[in-house]
Amino acid sequence: MERYEQLVRLLESCREDFERFYRKQNRRAGIRLRKRMQELRRLAKEIRDEIQSLRRTFPPKPKRLPPAPG
Repeated sequence: MERYEQLVRLLESCREDFERFYRKQNRRAGIRLRKRMQELRRLAKEIRDEIQSLRRTFPPKPKRLPPAPG
């Protein structure tokens, strides 16, 4: 859950710049916002890679048996 908290914090840190850029058309806020979006992209990729590697360590699911005739 630590990774989830990281994502939430990063996204929340963008709120003020979102408002400044979209409502007040502040260009510098747009630059900061683009930078944070790039950080968000990097973090999302790290999390995706981590998920993939963890999935490989999980035990395999038991196979289903075919239904009994009858």
